[in-house]
Amino acid sequence: MESPWKAMADDNRKKIMLLLKKKSMTPTEILSHFNFTLPALSTHLRILKSSNRVNEKKIGKNRLYSTNHDKTFDMMKFFGQVHGYSLNSLKEFLENEK
Repeated sequence: MESPWKAMADDNRKKIMLLLKKKSMTPTEILSHFNFTLPALSTHLRILKSSNRVNEKKIGKNRLYSTNHDKTFDMMKFFGQVHGYSLNSLKEFLENEK
């Protein structure tokens, strides 16, 4: 199993996570947002899946990827503990920064 911290250290994987927060996508849909090859995307998805950051669902011949909200929420809680924020105060802080 990959480390969730290592998985999220790559900027492309962060961008993939931001895309998947909006909706589940196939690799082809994800790839349309990047300038790299399908094998490179497969590597990124494998790392995200191995670290439990994304879920994979097979529907017929297609695979749909989506964020694993529970595991992502665990990371948010960790940062809240590190910085002494509750998630509500963190949300309020981020909204006031805009």
